Amino acid sequence: MIFFTCLLLGFGIAVSGSIVPSFLNLTVVKFSLKSGRKSALYLIGGFATVLFFQANIGAYLSSILMKNSEYITLIQQVGTGILILLSINFFRLYFASKKEKKKVEIDKSKAYLHGIFMSLLNTFAIPFYFTSISFLIGLEYFEYSLQNSLYFSIGSTIGSFSLYALYATVATKIEHKLTYIATKIDFILGCLTGVVGLGNLIYLLFIKK
Repeated sequence: MIFFTCLLLGFGIAVSGSIVPSFLNLTVVKFSLKSGRKSALYLIGGFATVLFFQANIGAYLSSILMKNSEYITLIQQVGTGILILLSINFFRLYFASKKEKKKVEIDKSKAYLHGIFMSLLNTFAIPFYFTSISFLIGLEYFEYSLQNSLYFSIGSTIGSFSLYALYATVATKIEHKLTYIATKIDFILGCLTGVVGLGNLIYLLFIKK
């Protein structure tokens, strides 16, 4: 019973976190349109591999960081810097090449490694899981243990992989409708990471004391 409860909690939390616009799901759409659904699934496999460990870390930190708030501030500062750098890089990619590119199949191992790299840059994941699990603990729906954390992480991995795979599938099926959006995805990603990064920076400098 505990296994299915933690599994469903992990699945639900992952889906709720992945369904909103982020540079990961937009990257899936971009990758699917450029390289095809099969390569996108390997990319998502890379995402899922890292997300499994990020969910575990988030669960562990939920029982530690509440007593050491200075570490939360440090994570926010590092995450803000990464977001701003990502935003600059996405804008660079957008303005560097506006030509319509042909679909080129990317090697599966490269797609998988690219997914791992992109997921490692996702600074939202660990704070998101930390906050979500802390909330569940507060409601007495979740009790931290290595076993429960493992079950939760398996559920979150399945949830994230399923939703990102849906993004990849939908992108290839309505490609003709997404052609214009596809040319703007780097710009959208730059705006998204830039707004969140600047928002975090303002929060750290002027609001959080």
